[in-house]
Amino acid sequence: MQGGRDRAFRNALRAVVILVGLGTLVLGGCSQGTKQKYNLAIEENQELRRRVAALQTAKDATDAQNAELIRAMEEMQAELARGTPAPGATSGFNQPLLGSDLAGVTVGTRGQDLVIAVAGDVLFDSGKATIKTSAQRTLDRVADVLKSRYPSHEIRVEGYTDSDPIRKSGWKSNEHLSFERAISVEQYLVSKGIPNDRIYSAAFGPARPRATKQESRRVEIVVLGPTR
Repeated sequence: MQGGRDRAFRNALRAVVILVGLGTLVLGGCSQGTKQKYNLAIEENQELRRRVAALQTAKDATDAQNAELIRAMEEMQAELARGTPAPGATSGFNQPLLGSDLAGVTVGTRGQDLVIAVAGDVLFDSGKATIKTSAQRTLDRVADVLKSRYPSHEIRVEGYTDSDPIRKSGWKSNEHLSFERAISVEQYLVSKGIPNDRIYSAAFGPARPRATKQESRRVEIVVLGPTR
């Protein structure tokens, strides 16, 4: 989208330059007919200038949104590294938010969205959709971050599996397993105070694989960006 806006901005600016040159040529030999063409060219020039200004405004807004998302990601990564709340988090936390001792948790971006990925092997036993007791501490900290830093954002919980076909676990497909795992995480986060009217689940099964099968098995907690 950013590239499309930049191309539209350049094309509109090029059209303005061309029409200014046309106006200069018309003034060199101004008959009644050419004067009308000149006036039309001026009107088109003004319209194109308005379009250029609108495109510039849209581009500036997108740049600002991207900068804010990068800032949020860097702060979240800093929390992962040092295990302490970033500026803006609410007070009263007795334990660090998303500390470096939380294995299997990574933070990144996807477009305008912030993505907290938790390894499936951390959350679930093989072929299961019940959250491990040992994973509850990880999700508790994620819930704390979501409530303190993103209290008004919608959240999508995405379930993913590897590409191995279902054989022993009894699920109809990897899509079914990924959905049940996403729902489990969603319900746990709701139980920790995330409003259920701004969180929902989606299942992707083996889609969007990562470098290894182990990395592909994951749940992504996506904080949806401001453009949605």
